[in-house]
Amino acid sequence: MEILFWHWLVFGMVLIIAEIFIPSFTIFWFGLAGIVVSGFLWFSPAMSLSWQLFVWAVASVAFTFLWFRFFKPLMIDRTKAGISREAVVGEIGHVIQAPREGKRGMVRFTTPLLGDDEWPFICHQQVAVGDRVVVRDISGNTLIVEKQNSLSS
Repeated sequence: MEILFWHWLVFGMVLIIAEIFIPSFTIFWFGLAGIVVSGFLWFSPAMSLSWQLFVWAVASVAFTFLWFRFFKPLMIDRTKAGISREAVVGEIGHVIQAPREGKRGMVRFTTPLLGDDEWPFICHQQVAVGDRVVVRDISGNTLIVEKQNSLSS
């Protein structure tokens, strides 16, 4: 069976559509590479299957690398400036990294707060990994928390 340009075109479209059901945003690049191979095959129909697979593999790796290396980091909003204080005060999370000398701890929430489920925190009490803490205030991009008493849970 000879593989024609439209086989690669359909393969690429199926992978791109599969991205709807498997939202990893990596399958998309494999599908786009399939469409690129379809274009190569349109202009050079005598291309062997081994070259088609090679072009698909190189294009897939290139698109994926470019996405994760250059474009995805530009889309991440690293600042929490301007967040609504009322949206986080009173929320309860679990300590996943206890604060150490000169380093803030990390707290994880079961549901993301303002787009993030892990936040750095400051606590004036001694806390350990696994302790439940309550958000009392915000200082910049850091939460100020208190250890939750076991009686109030």
